[in-house]
Amino acid sequence: MRQVSDGPVLRLDHVSKTYPGSRKPALDSVSFEVAAGEFFSILGPSGSGKTTILRTIAGFERPDRGRVLMAGVDVTQLVPNKRDVRTVFQSYALFPHLTVAENVQYPLRMQGVSRPERARRSVEALEHVAMEGYATRLPHQLSGGQRQRVALARAIVSRPPLLLLDEPLGALDLRLRQQMQHTLVSLQKELRIAFVYVTHDQSEALSMSDRVLVMRDGRIAQLGTPLDLYYKPQSEFVAEFVGNSNMLPVDFEPDRESYVATIQGTKLPEMRSNVAGQGRVAIRYGHVKLEADDGCERRAGELAGVVENVLFLGTSFEVDVRCGALRIMSSVPASHAPGFVNGQTVKVAFDLTEARLFHG
Repeated sequence: MRQVSDGPVLRLDHVSKTYPGSRKPALDSVSFEVAAGEFFSILGPSGSGKTTILRTIAGFERPDRGRVLMAGVDVTQLVPNKRDVRTVFQSYALFPHLTVAENVQYPLRMQGVSRPERARRSVEALEHVAMEGYATRLPHQLSGGQRQRVALARAIVSRPPLLLLDEPLGALDLRLRQQMQHTLVSLQKELRIAFVYVTHDQSEALSMSDRVLVMRDGRIAQLGTPLDLYYKPQSEFVAEFVGNSNMLPVDFEPDRESYVATIQGTKLPEMRSNVAGQGRVAIRYGHVKLEADDGCERRAGELAGVVENVLFLGTSFEVDVRCGALRIMSSVPASHAPGFVNGQTVKVAFDLTEARLFHG
């Protein structure tokens, strides 16, 4: 099924799915579009519905309601091999008895492509993933990262308009994951194939994607660019799930002609509201500033705290501070860390320029 369309390469239209025996829908009226050549990621915790979306797009699941359209054509009832889409799995799914070249050529063989053309296109696909020197090897003779590259070559050899990637880097170690992220981004830009990338790793989604769909309990929590999700979360869930944020309770108390935010009785002069009441403010770890307590009076907006734990993360220290009944996390660049230690008293201040307030 190869269609030409000026519209989105993929559209889900109010797709719902409930598995037998479950009272809770896996997908609840999910709608979104993916543009041609877009790197589109689906992010969410386990059980949020992201894998069900991928399986529904691929045709492995049928929705109870709603439609799946590819290039404007309704494919909801089409079986997987009739859809112009390829999938890369975490498990690689290579044929162990076939060589690398034969694995890559397999989709073309199923399409009836001639042997010389299969050979030419498989070489080209392997070159795209820097695996051209491994064509005669068997999968068991490759490392995990190399097998993933071969699986990727097999998926792109027929140049589908849409490629689905189901947590493809989950089985790799950190260094290989980082290398493969660069490979995926470069490949996607070069081929201009639309990628739909499913992951629970926010760093992968934010670093590679044009747009990210955040799922929660079968529903869309937010859809936007990585910068929108990070700096303009629309809910407490997104603020906490995307990036590292402290979610702190605030009270708005009368102050002249408006209301000023307070945390545990300490006023935050920079945060004001037109209404009184309670709320919660999301403050990124990197926007929590710590200073050793020198015994002098605290400045406006500062809280007194005690360091509970310090974790060294390479480029930064993550400092866990107890402020009364609150636990507040701060990220301190390693090059600027003054050596905070457990039990140390500190002053805690906030950079509120990027803080997000949620009322109620």
